Amino acid sequence: MKFPKKEENYGYPAHRPETSFFLDWKNLAFAIILFLPIPVFFFSIFLGTYSLSPIELIRVLLSHITSYEYSYPSVYDTVIFNIRFPRVLLAMIVGAALSTSGATFQGIFRNPLVSPYILGLSSGAAFGAALSIAVIPELPAQVGAFIFSLVALGFSYTMARVGKQTSTVALILSGVITSSVFGALLSIIQYMTDEKAVQSIVYWTLGCLHTACWSKFSDSFPLVAIGCLIIYLLRWKLNVLALGEEEAKSVGMNVELYKTIFIITASLAASAAVAVAGIIGLLGLIVPHILRMIFGPDHRKIIPLSITFGAAFLALVDDIARSTFGFEIPVGIITTLLGAPFFLYLLRTTKVGGWE
Repeated sequence: MKFPKKEENYGYPAHRPETSFFLDWKNLAFAIILFLPIPVFFFSIFLGTYSLSPIELIRVLLSHITSYEYSYPSVYDTVIFNIRFPRVLLAMIVGAALSTSGATFQGIFRNPLVSPYILGLSSGAAFGAALSIAVIPELPAQVGAFIFSLVALGFSYTMARVGKQTSTVALILSGVITSSVFGALLSIIQYMTDEKAVQSIVYWTLGCLHTACWSKFSDSFPLVAIGCLIIYLLRWKLNVLALGEEEAKSVGMNVELYKTIFIITASLAASAAVAVAGIIGLLGLIVPHILRMIFGPDHRKIIPLSITFGAAFLALVDDIARSTFGFEIPVGIITTLLGAPFFLYLLRTTKVGGWE
């Protein structure tokens, strides 16, 4: 049986035959983006409100990784290794999780306007965090957010599944219903609790990384790594799913199985990210489309680049959030301000009903 000749362009104009110069340029861009988190990491740890010069920071790092001897105040270790390192690394894994999840969901649903929160994940996480903050303070907010984000996913998937089939339209509609229900429950908690708890809940929903620490990084990293790794290993199957269910079935793919695998793994990574960082809006929409505009719709390239570019992108946005002004702005506000014009552009240039 021959593979379908239908080619999906993800809402963008079909690519013209590429010249050798353009191929060389794309290969160079691919390599740069793939290794971009490395220079971004070192750039980010130089930034901060504490007065610590780059030379001093380099000397402290050298004293830890080499035999170089350098006497410095103990507060330097706290600033560098307990504040900046975990914050930058947490920003990177959150960015990687959300961008990879966004690229995966866009491929599954064949719609360029889909985000990682399409199945009610963010509303469930917000309710779980609010429940922990206002009602069950013994339960850490990140644990409550993670649990209820998965509960929301389970509700959406259960409502959409009829027999052994799960319709894409039914999944999206069930996600809308789930978001509304958990949004209403969140409103009830905010209405009944005191002002201090409401402030904490609102600040959490804005998305922020100021509470980053090694424990949050160690809690979220394994889940994000597992989710992204499975998606990376199966990324070529997203190309088949993006052709449509009928075309995928015609080449022998078990559509329901792989759709379920991708939904669970993408949601697992996104849930772990949201649990430790709050709701960071539109990141999962922006990054995959920037990459598609440059490299085209091939998920064999989009998925690994979403991991690296998403990590670097959120780390740089967090640099802006904590260094540009005299006070810290929640990183979710900045990503939303950046993503809103981009979302409007997609609405105006892409057929909303699907990829075609």
